[in-house]
Amino acid sequence: MKIGFIGLGNMGAPMAANLVKAGHQVTGFDVAGVTVDGVTAAASAPEAASGQDAVITMLPNGDILRSVYSEIVPAGAEGAVFVDCSTVDVDSARAAHGMAQDKGLLSVDAPVSGGVGGAAAGTLTFMAGGSAEAFARAEPLFEIMGRKAVHCGDAGAGQSAKICNNMLLGISMIGACEAFALAEKLGLSAQSLFDVVSTSSGSCWSVNTYCPVPGVGPQSPADNGYKPGFAADLMLKDLKLSQQAAGSVSAQTPMGARATELYEEFVAGEGKGRDFSAMIEQLK
Repeated sequence: MKIGFIGLGNMGAPMAANLVKAGHQVTGFDVAGVTVDGVTAAASAPEAASGQDAVITMLPNGDILRSVYSEIVPAGAEGAVFVDCSTVDVDSARAAHGMAQDKGLLSVDAPVSGGVGGAAAGTLTFMAGGSAEAFARAEPLFEIMGRKAVHCGDAGAGQSAKICNNMLLGISMIGACEAFALAEKLGLSAQSLFDVVSTSSGSCWSVNTYCPVPGVGPQSPADNGYKPGFAADLMLKDLKLSQQAAGSVSAQTPMGARATELYEEFVAGEGKGRDFSAMIEQLK
């Protein structure tokens, strides 16, 4: 399959590389001039999108997504499927779908979970929104870049799922950090708390898989000086998206709102550029 890939950053580059390894012909473009082994470099986003069977985007925010789609949709080939893997606001995702639909192109919003490690290993989870036909066209690509793809519903449903998931993750990680910080002050070892929580009612991904304490549980950014991983800046971005979405539908998310405030404080202080689990250091 001929694939255009726009946005070859920390996530996009390994995703594109996995498509190449699977035998696909990939043409890529990144505004920073990033190149990936095996990916043919294009001079512009429209050039990368022109004549492709599929076009994948991985972009920083909704405004950039709208701008890029306004350039690449006119270059899209008849019958192509456009797959946006960025994490953006729901309205921007639906606007991108609308542009593609107006051109007669299939489109999927498919944000991911799994971080840079998952992108490199091809173990991402895709949360997809769009028509059943569009999802079916994109699914073989998801199977190369990830290990699970869930068709969540129509246009924008993938972003809705990602926002809800990451709001819960942000809340959960703060709870895990608070618990381990409290345990330390109570004289309880981190290993003892992990052994209890990981097999008890407090069990969660933030403890079992991504424990914020070094030397406890599976290898995590805590064991690497809290180098991301998933940067606190990105967690804050996703929490802000959750609060924007909540406001748009008058949903009550008090824990989401408080988590957003805590991550704002953390990123403004010592957290910028660090893994989001380093929040534990602010709570000690």
